[in-house]
Amino acid sequence: MVVPLRMHCRTCSLVTSSGQLTGSKRGEEIDRSECVIRMNDAPSIGYQQDVGWRTSLRVIAHSSLQRVLQSRQELFNVSQDTVFIFWGPSSCMRRDGKGHVYNNLRLLNQLLPKLKIYIISWLKMMKFDELFKKETGIDRKTSNSWLSTGWFTMAIALELCDRINVYGMVPPDFCRSSSQPSVPYHYYEPSGPKECSMYLSHERSRRGSHHRFITEKMVFANWARTLNVHFYQPDWEPAALIPSMNSSYTPSPAGS
Repeated sequence: MVVPLRMHCRTCSLVTSSGQLTGSKRGEEIDRSECVIRMNDAPSIGYQQDVGWRTSLRVIAHSSLQRVLQSRQELFNVSQDTVFIFWGPSSCMRRDGKGHVYNNLRLLNQLLPKLKIYIISWLKMMKFDELFKKETGIDRKTSNSWLSTGWFTMAIALELCDRINVYGMVPPDFCRSSSQPSVPYHYYEPSGPKECSMYLSHERSRRGSHHRFITEKMVFANWARTLNVHFYQPDWEPAALIPSMNSSYTPSPAGS
């Protein structure tokens, strides 16, 4: 039986994993939202001053499952009120014993039965693919690209939240400027890859699996023209930065 997520928030802080948040001291501001949304295994403990400590919803990619399980003491045991949404290809989510992500989640739910765990359905995954193609003209499969966890998180937030305050997301043209300071891709991995290097290499890649980080941000900026989405750290408004893509996207009700 499929149980849809029933959740609604007047205001949401969508906290990215970007190194843009390091030293921002936005933590208290982030936690003042009714709901706080995080991604994958991004920690809050040790980084509260910059990213806050509350977590209402966490969206997790199939590829991040093992890292999340390794961090379960922090992410699960102290987060009994947090909703966890996992996404991945249908091969990972199969319920016939062959879906390794589904199998791990079922075991996790047996160990921690109070956890609120949801899986994005195959039908919903298809809708997210269709949305990307509608907004960009790019077919995700034929272009050999994967939608990022940021894409799923933003789309889900639009269904759940009346207002979304996004923290740490740079504007679409940010990494094309050589004058921008270099920051880590993840605030919790200061010695890891640089954010703009990741964005540009993925955007330009034509071989192997990759994300369209910059293209996705163009879509987000366009949505923000008509939807209640606002960007902080860095603070920017979409209208002055990019031409309109003439989107007609309207979020569907949560759980649909």
